[in-house]
Amino acid sequence: MLPVHLALISFNTKHDRWGQSDLNQESAHLVTHNRGNMQSLENEVWAVMLGGLLTISIMAIMDVARSRSLSSLRSLVFLIITASSCVLLSGLPEDLFPLLPATPVLILKASLGPLSGAMVLIYLGQWLGSAADDRLVFHIISSGSKALVICAFLISTASALFGETYSTEILLFAAVLSALAVLMATLTSMRAAQLGDRMARDMTIGCLFMAMSTSGLYAHQLLTDNTSFILWMISAFSTVMFFLTMVNLGIRHNRQIRRLERLSGISQGMDPATGLPRGSVLLAKVDDAFWRSARIHTSCTVIALHLRNLYELSDDAGHQVDQQILAAMAARMRRAVGFRCVVGLYHPRCFVVVMSAVKQPQVVGKMTVRLRALMCKPLDVVGQNDVIHSFIPQFSVGSVTVTAANAIPTQVIDEAEQIALSGEREVPSETETVRSTLNAR
Repeated sequence: MLPVHLALISFNTKHDRWGQSDLNQESAHLVTHNRGNMQSLENEVWAVMLGGLLTISIMAIMDVARSRSLSSLRSLVFLIITASSCVLLSGLPEDLFPLLPATPVLILKASLGPLSGAMVLIYLGQWLGSAADDRLVFHIISSGSKALVICAFLISTASALFGETYSTEILLFAAVLSALAVLMATLTSMRAAQLGDRMARDMTIGCLFMAMSTSGLYAHQLLTDNTSFILWMISAFSTVMFFLTMVNLGIRHNRQIRRLERLSGISQGMDPATGLPRGSVLLAKVDDAFWRSARIHTSCTVIALHLRNLYELSDDAGHQVDQQILAAMAARMRRAVGFRCVVGLYHPRCFVVVMSAVKQPQVVGKMTVRLRALMCKPLDVVGQNDVIHSFIPQFSVGSVTVTAANAIPTQVIDEAEQIALSGEREVPSETETVRSTLNAR
């Protein structure tokens, strides 16, 4: 009986060991399965975040294509760099492309965060304009952005040299720098809101989303074993909301600037009716023509055409015909002088033509004759109640030729207009008054 009893004990022991082994294998399989499910779920969260960032980027690209302004382009560059930093910190590229080299990825992860913080401070100072109102904010923006840029280059060098050994420490240092950038941006926005900027309040909310996004993404990188689904969701949601807030504020700001420019009448220095340059833009073009002529040792001629009866039909046909007359006269003038000359509108009654690098004086005379021949033709305009009125231009022409590079555009144009005004009693077919040479004072 004793051998049988020992055999049973041995069999039960082996059976328990086999059962424990099977249980351990099943537990390991379940852990591996759960890790796979969590990894898939994590990738889905970051993929949704990436989709949101791509959609916002398309919005920013459309705004750049529509407005064609420098501020819209700056916003797009900031969006691309900062969004790339967020996507890299999520770890999605490494999961999708396991063969990516570790050192370049670490360099981008560590450097794009502080660099994005520097761009936030610089653009925030330009956008809010609070740096000019508060000396403390000016020092925060100026010193903080420079320090972040320097640290970004230093941390890139450290990542390239010691990335394989101290990757965690490098990312921790990058997280501290990014947190300081978020803090400085938040303080700047709050200060601008105190100074009365209404959009700065929404910017402060955007900075709070940026703080949540930065904290969550760096925690995901530094605490890989302790992250959870809730942290992933909060980080992805905060990232998308931050960029959505920034793009929305940028579009609103650019739209308001364009509206103010239209109201002030100086939008890009172009006349809305004729499309011709005026104001400071016209003066800059005239001055450039003077400089180019003096550089090759030739003269430059300024022709002023004064339209005397621009408002002749205003009482009968309405003031809207003035815009039609200006547009038609501008087209005729451009046709007469071609596209090599500068054509502008000094004021509604005075057109300006600048002929640079004039080597033969007879060219000016031929141009003036052609200008008179085209400008004096009658013009039909549509007035109130769709009634057609005939407009016969009455104008006089004056020209001034300069040879000095330091001639002042306003003085030259004023003198050419005075010459034209002095010949107001001339009929259009008569010869204009021409002054040969004006030496710069």
